[in-house]
Amino acid sequence: MSIFKRLRDLTMSNINSIIDKAEDPIKMTDQYIRDMTEDLEDAEKAVAAQIAIEKKFKQLYEEQEALVTKRNQQAHAAAQAGNADLARRALEEKKTAEGKMAEYKTSYDQNKASADNLRAKLEEMRKQLGQMKSKRETLVARYNAAKAQTEINKAMSGFSSDSATAGLKRMEEKMLQAEAHAEASNEMNSGRKSLDDEFEQLGKDQGVEDELAALMKQYDKQQ
Repeated sequence: MSIFKRLRDLTMSNINSIIDKAEDPIKMTDQYIRDMTEDLEDAEKAVAAQIAIEKKFKQLYEEQEALVTKRNQQAHAAAQAGNADLARRALEEKKTAEGKMAEYKTSYDQNKASADNLRAKLEEMRKQLGQMKSKRETLVARYNAAKAQTEINKAMSGFSSDSATAGLKRMEEKMLQAEAHAEASNEMNSGRKSLDDEFEQLGKDQGVEDELAALMKQYDKQQ
């Protein structure tokens, strides 16, 4: 299985669809994050290996390129010195080096293209992993809000406004009864007088009678 298979299969749209259908989207998201993190680590190792191959062929190509330049200069120097045999040998090695240089250049170009492609996929994996981590925070907030709303709805389902109103009305009636009972009890207590109270009231009444008699007597004399 390709280490980049998950990048192909687990696109964000597919992930979103699966998460929306999951019973616990938080756990599902965490699992995807773990899987993508592992795949990213494998991808990083693969890209590093491919880059190493790319660099190796580049080194071989540059070595042969340098050898071609060197043998060409030596062939010119030998020819200038009149040494045809030495010049021939330099040109032969130059030709061999040119063949290897072309071969290594082809391999280098191919491996560089592969490495560049893997680099792009690796960057895409990192991007999607970052999006998944950000999405997780949003999912946690949405999921907790949904759970809270569910609990509220569950509590509200057993709550009836009619029964609450009726209950409140019964409470008001009981309160009125209690207040009436307290008022009646107060009136009954105020209506009961002790013996001392009655004697005290009697003294007050006698004082009024005496004052009234004196007043009447005063006006009788004037007549």
